[in-house]
Amino acid sequence: MEWAQNWLCGLTTPPIAAYASPVMAHPPHHSPLDLARELIAAASVTPRDEGCQAILTGRLAHMGFRVRDMSAHGIANFFARRGNARPMICFAGHTDVVAPGPLSDWTHPPFSPTVTDGVLYGRGAADMKGAIAAALCAVEAFLAMYPNPPGSIAFLITGDEEGDAIHGTRHMVEQLAAEGEMPDFCIVGEPSSTETLGDTIKHGRRGSVSGSLTVYGVQGHVAFPERADNPIHRSMAALDDLARHGFDDGNADFQPTRLQMTDIRSGVGASNVIPGHLVAQFNLRFSPASTPESIDLAVRGILDHHRLKYELTWLLSGLPFVTGPGRLTEAMGEAVRAVTGKKPTLSTTGGTSDARFIAPHGVQVAELGLLNTTIHKVDECVAVADLERLTEIYVGVLERLLPG
Repeated sequence: MEWAQNWLCGLTTPPIAAYASPVMAHPPHHSPLDLARELIAAASVTPRDEGCQAILTGRLAHMGFRVRDMSAHGIANFFARRGNARPMICFAGHTDVVAPGPLSDWTHPPFSPTVTDGVLYGRGAADMKGAIAAALCAVEAFLAMYPNPPGSIAFLITGDEEGDAIHGTRHMVEQLAAEGEMPDFCIVGEPSSTETLGDTIKHGRRGSVSGSLTVYGVQGHVAFPERADNPIHRSMAALDDLARHGFDDGNADFQPTRLQMTDIRSGVGASNVIPGHLVAQFNLRFSPASTPESIDLAVRGILDHHRLKYELTWLLSGLPFVTGPGRLTEAMGEAVRAVTGKKPTLSTTGGTSDARFIAPHGVQVAELGLLNTTIHKVDECVAVADLERLTEIYVGVLERLLPG
């Protein structure tokens, strides 16, 4: 595919604010690598921003985007849109990153982006500052070819994806939906690729719900078990039944729903004391064949069957969603194939993403980004060639959704 040279204007970045600027006639040219390195150098460990989003808003405003500060409760967020017509194509993502851990474990300092043998190292290179850089460069290249495309282009960027995810995308989407500003198509740049760039498109995600269970017994001396009630003994069969239970069989798009224990604790730290309670935590990644209500009913049924005295609380992180075959997944698939020569696989596996907040509003949303092999790891990295090819893929998606 022939496409315009990527470019980024090198302006001094203004603070995030609601403003618009005319498109620069002849901006200087830079690569997605340049922007990725600049973003990585901002140590935006969730929930801090460290000036990271101002780098983006300055460039977007320079292209004529109307940038709206949607920060909330100390979380940096913004929504930017160029044009007013439909369809609206939105790139969504996050600039916050997970903590790097001990710096001595890193071959290269996590916030001093380094290129070695064609590989860019740094925290956020893959998750997901690299994809944000590719998206912005793709839009610049697309607008260089099609200065006045039909429809509009938007960016929805949060600093609260790796954290509690309460005051980020969820917060923005609630406001945008109320104002009729939700996009028609949304590309989330999470690292969806598994072995080669573009081999997987996440067109849906399982729901996620976490349970916290406290089982009550009676504390006592181990020499007099008849005077106590050991919650460990009482709980073992029930916990085993929970782990083995089939909540549903999934469907063509989703794996079956199963429960995974994540923590079990009991005891007072002494070998001669029967504990008075046991605490277990677990998570279920569930398909649309189950609901939070049906899961709660099934779990309580097992606990009641074993005659446990317990307290059970839930935390729902997100509901399952799927974007069926349509213009977005077709455009993504065609763009990937044009660049890589391979047809991507549609998948709903893996963890959750902020797409779960966008999909319920009727938006066609899917995730397409870099390789996920090093995300959240020491020496997180991405191939420079993949940054360039992802940029080209995003240009191809725009060309198919907003034909000039």
